[in-house]
Amino acid sequence: MDWISRNLPYLMAGISVGGQYALIAIGYTMVYGILRLINFAHGDIFMCAGLIMVYSVTVMPMYLAIPFVLVTTVLIGFLVERVAYKPLRSAPRMSVMISAIGVSYLLQNLALYITGGLAQQYPTIPWISDVITVFGVTTKRVTVITPFLVIFLVVVLVLLIRKTKIGMAMRAASKDFETSALMGIKINSVISTTFIIGSFLAAVGSLLFFSNYTGVTPTVGAMPGLKAFVAAVFGGIGSIPGAVIGAFIIGISENIIKGLGWTTFSDAFTFALLIAVLIWKPTGLFGEAATDKV
Repeated sequence: MDWISRNLPYLMAGISVGGQYALIAIGYTMVYGILRLINFAHGDIFMCAGLIMVYSVTVMPMYLAIPFVLVTTVLIGFLVERVAYKPLRSAPRMSVMISAIGVSYLLQNLALYITGGLAQQYPTIPWISDVITVFGVTTKRVTVITPFLVIFLVVVLVLLIRKTKIGMAMRAASKDFETSALMGIKINSVISTTFIIGSFLAAVGSLLFFSNYTGVTPTVGAMPGLKAFVAAVFGGIGSIPGAVIGAFIIGISENIIKGLGWTTFSDAFTFALLIAVLIWKPTGLFGEAATDKV
């Protein structure tokens, strides 16, 4: 019982941060599933959502700031796709990847200019930032609600993809991009919708993440973004359930490592785990084996 009470905070924190990684990882895996593109700017869109909240609460009440953050982040994701990726639709894959890296540094430097490089304090969101006691462990309410909210959002997303017309178009585009376009599917609309969904989930993830880790800096999205990308690859990039399960595994593993007193190695363990899984199963835990067309 003593062991449980001592380690439960790390397990709860791991489940919580794993859920936050999952919301970012879904954006990576959806974009890759359709465009075969790693959107390196996705972690910075997550960072932008945090900064938008910091500044929006200075001019509007919290109940307006939260929807404003969600809408503005979605708009940023949409504009990034239209400005940086759409013109390169027929360009070599390397050109699109370089464009993605360029957008990442553009957003970081824009944030650096706005903030002056100083860490901004994330505002306290009522209710989810309240301190509660669970099984004798004191924690924030956000830690408890994160996994349930993530599961709910993933179920809604899966239903959207399986049951709606736009979801059917997404599945078709992910299977065969060129044939889908020939069959009359509006590829640009499908891709924009994918970026909109990914950006919305990243914004929700930022509300949860920064409620626990309250310092917002221009580079704060880099490590969560990288770990979310690792989670997407770990679970099998292109698979939404795989990305979510991979994110929870990574979040729990790194917090258990911290609980053992090896905080210095928590990040390194994440990438070592990825290497081990890819050696054992190169497509990730739930990835499909690639087939070459001839």
